[in-house]
Amino acid sequence: MKQLSALLLLVLLPGASVLAAPLGEDLPGLLEYAREHNPGLAAARLEAEAAAQRSSAADALPDPVLRTELMDFTNRGSNRPASLWPSQVGATRYLLMQSVPWFGRRDLQRDVALAQQERASGQVAASWAELEIKLKSSYAQYYYLSGSERLASQTLDLMSNLEKVAQTRYANGLGVQQDVIRAQLAQTDLRSELLDLENMTHHMHGRINALLSRPNMAELAEPLQLRAMPPAARLDWATLEAKLRARNPQLLIAEAGVNEAEKRRALAYNNRYPGFTLGIAPTQSGSQVKSWDLMVEFNIPLQQDARRAQEGEAEAMLAASNARKTALQDEMLAALSETVAGLETARRTETLLATRLLPQAELSYQSALTGYETGKVDFTTLLDAERQILNARRQLLKAQLEVQLRLAELESLIGEEL
Repeated sequence: MKQLSALLLLVLLPGASVLAAPLGEDLPGLLEYAREHNPGLAAARLEAEAAAQRSSAADALPDPVLRTELMDFTNRGSNRPASLWPSQVGATRYLLMQSVPWFGRRDLQRDVALAQQERASGQVAASWAELEIKLKSSYAQYYYLSGSERLASQTLDLMSNLEKVAQTRYANGLGVQQDVIRAQLAQTDLRSELLDLENMTHHMHGRINALLSRPNMAELAEPLQLRAMPPAARLDWATLEAKLRARNPQLLIAEAGVNEAEKRRALAYNNRYPGFTLGIAPTQSGSQVKSWDLMVEFNIPLQQDARRAQEGEAEAMLAASNARKTALQDEMLAALSETVAGLETARRTETLLATRLLPQAELSYQSALTGYETGKVDFTTLLDAERQILNARRQLLKAQLEVQLRLAELESLIGEEL
């Protein structure tokens, strides 16, 4: 009956048979979770939303002003001001005024706000890129530590078997007790190494959970596999450079800063021209409005020294923004060159270790084991062969880690997945 119910559930619920991978098992699951739950990224999104709200009202006119003037409220001295009601005084003047900036100033104010919104949006991308590279690097290290633990455990089992072989040869008078002790010492070293690896894995576990905004000890699945290397065509230098210039989050923020500085400079020059205020003023006598007045008011831009200083400041800020962008671009291109070279070196090292060094170490170990069992080599030679294969596997794991770290750096620089 339970089996039938489960079968009906799978049939009736689309997608029910597709179980999500446990969190921590693969990198995409971690990235998706972090995108939804990381508070730092959420804060950057909210700040971008706030900037968007500011930009939508940046070109709005200031609020109008209504002024009421009670004129001759003593009725030419004929009586005391017993009442300040508009119909009870000599005359009441109502003045409605609206300030209007010089032509084009509102558009420039809107452009400045839009540039600030663009910077805030760039900051969201930069925050995500920073979080992404941290998660990618942490996941790669998590995989490396997990693989190192498995390797140490497998080697410990291997050393336990070698101890039994040494004990058998010693019991049969073919070996010496020192061989057994050496095997036991090697196992003790491996157990100590396992303790260190468990401690480092615990720290990495907590670091990943912190990036995901989860409790420090929340469960994470064991990582299963690393990402594959992208095709060589995607690692073409010209292509990567073009992507960096167009999509790097930090460069996008710098470009938005240049745009904002340009608009602020234009706004500073626009301040040379006066703003003005328009007004309309009905005048009430008794209970009737008997006259209407129109008015216009200009502010006179006489303080030219202050305005020239503001213009000079805007010019300097624009030059500084351009210089900052150029310096950042040079720095990013240098980092890109270093990362691409490092990725290629790590990839070639991984290939060399996987296809040459590790098979040779395994062959050497098998030969030494056969020789020890037949009495042709001593136990020291066998231990050396075992250490060689252990070191080769460690180097391979380390090379795989380096590939993943460099790949994460490269994707962070170009602003997209490869």
